[in-house]
Amino acid sequence: MTDDMGEADLTDALECLLFVAGEPVPAARLADATGAPPDRVSEALRAMAARQEGGLQVAEVARGWMLCTRPRFASCVERLLHIQPQRLSRAALETLAIIAYRQPVTAPEIEAIRGVSVDGVIDTLEARGLIREAGRRQAPGRPILYETTDEFLRHLGIRDLAELPQLEG
Repeated sequence: MTDDMGEADLTDALECLLFVAGEPVPAARLADATGAPPDRVSEALRAMAARQEGGLQVAEVARGWMLCTRPRFASCVERLLHIQPQRLSRAALETLAIIAYRQPVTAPEIEAIRGVSVDGVIDTLEARGLIREAGRRQAPGRPILYETTDEFLRHLGIRDLAELPQLEG
């Protein structure tokens, strides 16, 4: 594909690429794949995201673009694929929120806020791909730093951490 392709061809090409990718793809990579200028690709993606018809939608999540099902059809997909929604415990949600808003953060810092041990919760969040190690703090004992992942952004359906709700107070 090249810069001289029409809008309909570009839209169709982007739809194909997002379908086969199965994960968020940055607009720059989509521009490389289509040969179209990045600004045309970004404009086409925004137009695709604005469409309201059909069971699929184009969404900007986790620093990229993704083809995904519309939320109103989630229960149908869950039944077809026999997906059991994975729920997080209150402790896991609290720990995840602390990491999201204070990252990078250490387990002792999280424990100081929550008042309880978080080792098991951190293991669970890591196993689900929602957080990862982000290095070590230059402090006695060199505790591990934790941060959220792109999977975290994807689950929340947001582009980046700037879209998290502002904390009150």
